[in-house]
Amino acid sequence: MSAEGPPPPAARRGRPGRLQVSARTKTGIALLHDEVSGHAYDVRLKLTKEVLTIQKQDVICVSGSGPSANAPSSPSSPVANEPKYKKRWLDALSLPLSMARVSRCRAGADTFRSSAIQVQALDGVSSGPLQFHTAQERADWLRMVSANISDLMLRNMKMANKCCSPCDQVIHMGWVSERLGGAGSSQTFRPRFLALRGSSLYVFISPPVSTLDWVRAEKTYHLCEVLFKVHKLWLPDDCWAQASLSLGLQDPDGGDHGPFCFSVLVGHSGSHVFSVELGSELAAWELSFQRATFRAVQRTRSKTYICSGQGDTLCFTVDFALGFTCFDSKTKSVLWRFKFSQLKGSSDDGKARVKLLFQSLDTKQIEMKELEFQDLTAVLHCIHSFMAARVASVDPAFMDTQSIARRYMYSS
Repeated sequence: MSAEGPPPPAARRGRPGRLQVSARTKTGIALLHDEVSGHAYDVRLKLTKEVLTIQKQDVICVSGSGPSANAPSSPSSPVANEPKYKKRWLDALSLPLSMARVSRCRAGADTFRSSAIQVQALDGVSSGPLQFHTAQERADWLRMVSANISDLMLRNMKMANKCCSPCDQVIHMGWVSERLGGAGSSQTFRPRFLALRGSSLYVFISPPVSTLDWVRAEKTYHLCEVLFKVHKLWLPDDCWAQASLSLGLQDPDGGDHGPFCFSVLVGHSGSHVFSVELGSELAAWELSFQRATFRAVQRTRSKTYICSGQGDTLCFTVDFALGFTCFDSKTKSVLWRFKFSQLKGSSDDGKARVKLLFQSLDTKQIEMKELEFQDLTAVLHCIHSFMAARVASVDPAFMDTQSIARRYMYSS
């Protein structure tokens, strides 16, 4: 959930907002799979705003000659001495939802797991696979648990931001699944915790719960040099009914789809592929990345990269106010300068060399500038971020028009 900045635009008139689901309480029956014995048995789930409690059924003797008898009986009546039993639900496990993770169990292990969800608390304690009687019931539980986790996440972010400077605020954070390997049927996943804070994207193995944890991130990237991209879904055919409904919260029949996938492209042609469980989560990440990148550009103002051109060592600067400037690294003399609006196209070799096509304001002719960088991907992402932020600064609706996830959600 986003913790700073203007709220997302209101839903279109006549349509209910889909990006936020209020915290709810709920009870229901599920099948819990015992991974030791291989058996499944009924449990009762009790969901509150802060805790998911799993209850197991117990049988007690309430009267008669049993050990728990507490009702008087006549010695002359043998029927009265017969024990009477009563079923009751006892708390077996309570999972705090603060910083918890809820996910669909991945298909492949067995049929049971492929139709179940699982909740894991911050301390690593897990609910085990919980299966529901219908797909709609599973979808409801997934959304409700996710909504309560998100509300608690937002509360934690607001508390953390009270101790941070305005330029170091947490904008959004939450659990994702990172895809490992190729896009075949043997995909493997691992949980990761992402955070957008200040001008950086943090990738954690576990959530940061203290100030010191922020320096222990597995990966850190400057937001000006990454590119967020909504992906097409890569689920097996039998797990995804209609790709055209991929970004909605649910299909017209109340079905439950997922996961939803996005890429974070980074420098040196690297990338991470992440997935979330709900379309609303995908839309939230997309909007948060756009806002975080826009603010990172405004704070950074300009970035300069060492490059080479025609055998000389040069400096290439992307400036939010001035556009593009190239100057000699030794003499500092400016060789050329163009505005953002003058960039008409580009091409690159996918490795280090790029050709930038600028239109001269005087002659209207196209001028080609060829440069070579050590990390071309980071430079291209930086150009994209600065140009998008420039447009957004004069057209506040620009970010909303670029949101693929939100567009699908509001059109479905």
